[in-house]
Amino acid sequence: MKLPEPDREFLDRSGIAYRVFDDGGMLNVELIDFPLPPGLNATTASVLFRLSASYPDTPPDMWWIIPHLTPVGGGVIPATEIIETYDSRSWQRWSRHLDPATWRSGIDGLESYVRLLRTELWGAAA
Repeated sequence: MKLPEPDREFLDRSGIAYRVFDDGGMLNVELIDFPLPPGLNATTASVLFRLSASYPDTPPDMWWIIPHLTPVGGGVIPATEIIETYDSRSWQRWSRHLDPATWRSGIDGLESYVRLLRTELWGAAA
């Protein structure tokens, strides 16, 4: 499975460092040193998207982050309590699910999903 060309072009154009690898029948895209908003316990993170064989017709489901993030004021970010291992590393799972009607097959891709990621990170940092 290869990363679709529009996704590769988006990541290259955005200057987001990334790597792509297969694991467990999924295509994995790791965003490296992804900048985080102020208000979280780190300034950058690795973000993992796991794409199914039916992507981009079906949306990604959830993402995973290293380091494990918390607000600087303390507390827990909702739906991030589960830790899962991929690529021999422990990732904080962010359980975020799109309404199937919001994903537009043939239009949406990683650019849309990174936009959602940024929105969720800013909300967690607030």
